[in-house]
Amino acid sequence: MLSFLKDEGVSASLIDELRSFREKYPTNLSERVPDPGFCYYGREVWEQALAALLCGKNLLLTGGKATGKNVLAENLAKVFGRPAWNVSFHVNIDAAGLVGMDTFADNRVQFRPGPIYQCAANGGFGILDEINMAKNEALAVLHSALDFRHVLDVPGYERVPMEPGTRFIATMNYGYNGTRELNEALLSRFAVIRMPSISPENLERLLTRQYPALRRKYRQQFGQLFYGLQKKCEGGEISTKALDLRGLLDALDLMAEGVLAGAALDMGITNKTFDEYEQSLIRDVIAARISAKLTRKELFDQ
Repeated sequence: MLSFLKDEGVSASLIDELRSFREKYPTNLSERVPDPGFCYYGREVWEQALAALLCGKNLLLTGGKATGKNVLAENLAKVFGRPAWNVSFHVNIDAAGLVGMDTFADNRVQFRPGPIYQCAANGGFGILDEINMAKNEALAVLHSALDFRHVLDVPGYERVPMEPGTRFIATMNYGYNGTRELNEALLSRFAVIRMPSISPENLERLLTRQYPALRRKYRQQFGQLFYGLQKKCEGGEISTKALDLRGLLDALDLMAEGVLAGAALDMGITNKTFDEYEQSLIRDVIAARISAKLTRKELFDQ
């Protein structure tokens, strides 16, 4: 990953600081260090994120769908060499689900640590996915961990000082069902990066890296397909359900396994919406770029 950052054009001084961080804070939980399936492309965002984490800040990644928030979070844990704990927030999550709770084992009541406790105790990266899905009262337990105190108070047990390598990276999307505004007290504890949409050049680089055998003309067509769907979403003609970069990559995986292009794109993109009229609009966008009958042999070099 460090060579990838160099190829991205990330500042050499940041890469040197990153190496120093890794040497200063080694981990014995290498099995928890993520191994991302995708790399995040975008030098400016990389430099902003690295600078914030290196100077001890926590990150909040915001932005629309398919901007790579979770990909970047996993990539950051990898390049820093930190064990990661992923927390997927929902409306019913509470403080006990984050910090830990009592459980009965070996004929006695014991404390079972939650992901935030384990992250703090082991100097990990806590990836807080869709943080604005949770109720603000549940998130209040994070305040002392995210600010200058760097401690986690466990009611009835102990006050846990965070290991110095600990960082938290939260992601959030506006407009999803069940989301809410973050309160100012929590928001002020993050450095915020507004994630841009992936550029055409970076999308082509992603497709080249993931599918080196995909023929160049089709690589370009799939990129243009993604931006065609994005334009339709921005114009309000279709919903954002179809604007799914993961779905496009899933469809390419299916094509590589021998599924015809039309069926693969239905499975990865079109069928994400259940409105028949919207499906017909999506298929029109697809048909303008990709023939439904394209086979693996036509798409990929053998």
